[in-house]
Amino acid sequence: MAERVVGTGSFGIVFQAKCLETGETVAIKKVLQDRRYKNRELQLMRLMDHPNVVSLKHCFFSTTSRDELFLNLVMEYVPETMYRVLKHYSSMNQRMPLIYVKLYTYQIFRGLAYIHTVPGVCHRDVKPQNLLVDPLTHQVKLCDFGSAKVLVKGEANISYICSRYYRAPELIFGATEYTTSIDIWSAGCVLAELLLGMPLFPGENAVDQLVEIIKVLGTPTREEIRCMNPSYTDFRFPQIKAHPWHKVFHKRMPPEAIDLASRLLQYSPSLRCTALSGASPELINRLIPEHVRRQVGLSFPQPAGT
Repeated sequence: MAERVVGTGSFGIVFQAKCLETGETVAIKKVLQDRRYKNRELQLMRLMDHPNVVSLKHCFFSTTSRDELFLNLVMEYVPETMYRVLKHYSSMNQRMPLIYVKLYTYQIFRGLAYIHTVPGVCHRDVKPQNLLVDPLTHQVKLCDFGSAKVLVKGEANISYICSRYYRAPELIFGATEYTTSIDIWSAGCVLAELLLGMPLFPGENAVDQLVEIIKVLGTPTREEIRCMNPSYTDFRFPQIKAHPWHKVFHKRMPPEAIDLASRLLQYSPSLRCTALSGASPELINRLIPEHVRRQVGLSFPQPAGT
């Protein structure tokens, strides 16, 4: 039984609903279906089983009087998004407490490490709106696999993907053979936004997006451009020096948070740290006090199931 609309987008509508049999609250994502194709989102969600990835409970098809076919994905309901949590702090002129930044960042990487290694999926739209947050337990879950894809080496993909503020520079350079490191860039942008309380690279269009990145990272070298897209040949860029990372954030920012942001936001995709190293127990033992880890039930499985 649908109760209210909780999200809309180019994909369709998300409803909050109650299961009449169990009384459980669920989210139902209703997507217009092209009868000629299988729905990739449904196929990928059936592969997912991880505490930091939203779970698919059920799916069904429905039709309208105009013979339109809709796929309905029934998922667990999580009440908040990282986007709304950030808005809450910014409306009160506050920064998110660092302990939450660390907790949320760890869980984002744990979810990404899982999808990158177990099903081998690239999300391709990591952003605060696609990170669900339970305000009581502080559990974070990756959601919206509408743009996600299993990337196959040597196979071309579209480069116009990912929401602008979180779009990796190789995508702006038109790369079609990219890797899951585009998600790592996006996660680095999310981390910076949690620390700053606002987007780090707020470009107004695709070109301006690159300008915003250059203002912080400096002009990419020819080698860095080659690493992002070997077929890109137009090297006419203003020569701008990198802005030191410690000046991007305020003075009291812990150096380990700045260090992590700098390791994620690198031009060369292969130099960005992996989701697995971002979710490593060693890193989190340093970042999050033990009593807080116990309180929210953080445990450290072996890497294959991270």
